[in-house]
Amino acid sequence: MSYPIILAPYLQVDGMALFPFILVKKAAFKHDPVLIRHETIHLKQAAELLVLPFYVLYLLHYLLNRLRYKTHHEAYMHIVFEQEAYRHEHDAGYLETRRFWAWCRG
Repeated sequence: MSYPIILAPYLQVDGMALFPFILVKKAAFKHDPVLIRHETIHLKQAAELLVLPFYVLYLLHYLLNRLRYKTHHEAYMHIVFEQEAYRHEHDAGYLETRRFWAWCRG
């Protein structure tokens, strides 16, 4: 399944998943398979958690990680949803073989 990709030049990051859309900072990023795959993984995560709980859990993970790791970058990189997305963003076949709730399997 493909998701609509929207150009959002005001973003502070290259891309963002905001269900059911992928927002990208630059038009060229619409054709970046790694970025699009990374954000699509997040959309799959959101869908399997019925959207709103995904964003609540994402924020909760970030806040707890911020207390634990102190810096924004470390807190962000330890969010379980980001770990799955970064681990598989270069795997072109991952979205076809991804298992349900793969983010909690480490």
